Amino acid sequence: MRTPLSPRWHLLVNVIAGSRLAGARTRARLYRSAGIRVERANIRPGVEFHDADVRIGRDTFVNSGCVFAARGGIEIGERCALGHEVMLNTVGHELGPAEERAGERLDRPIRIGDGAWIGTRATVLDGVTIGPGCVVAAGAVVTRDCEPDGLYAGVPAARKRDLPPRAP
Repeated sequence: MRTPLSPRWHLLVNVIAGSRLAGARTRARLYRSAGIRVERANIRPGVEFHDADVRIGRDTFVNSGCVFAARGGIEIGERCALGHEVMLNTVGHELGPAEERAGERLDRPIRIGDGAWIGTRATVLDGVTIGPGCVVAAGAVVTRDCEPDGLYAGVPAARKRDLPPRAP
């Protein structure tokens, strides 16, 4: 079991770097110094990280209010966009007995492919891979993998239609 991150780490990442007073470059530098792997990305103020096991690819946009519950690891590709208040939660639980339904904790990674767009207040649960070129509609709850170049919507999210494939 991993050691929880210190209050000092949370202060640096979620208060100082996440502040509107920190510019984009300063924010990225502070995230990198805390172990979050951020390439040339635009991360808005007010993003919350619960763990450092995060990689955000080049030219990706992360809007304010997003939450990265990343104990199982989160990888976001290049040229992605995350809308306001997207929740990425890598922590789940097995179903337990009647006395305590939240059984053993599971930490499973989330992967988001290049060029994906995750809409406002969408939730992506543990163990999910969102393929390249996917769109996840606002408010969707993604419980299963999303195949490339599809529009997914609903609770739970389902493929609603095919999207034109990315150029090679």
